[in-house]
Amino acid sequence: MFDGVARWWDGFELWLAQQWFPLQFVLVVAVLLPICAAATWLLGRGVDFAMNVIGRLRPGRPDEQAGRPNGGRRRS
Repeated sequence: MFDGVARWWDGFELWLAQQWFPLQFVLVVAVLLPICAAATWLLGRGVDFAMNVIGRLRPGRPDEQAGRPNGGRRRS
């Protein structure tokens, strides 16, 4: 199975390397831009989830909240 994938990739790489540079650029951007956008979205969601979990596990201390207006909530 991996031999077939390796042969396919070698053929694709050879085909791409023989193309005109602006076409190479467009093809690479067309593939990498959605992948990078999805990766940043997933990373952002993961960080939000982790911060929510940490926030629930570690509530603020009452003495810190007592000195703040709005019941200890920070302004946005």
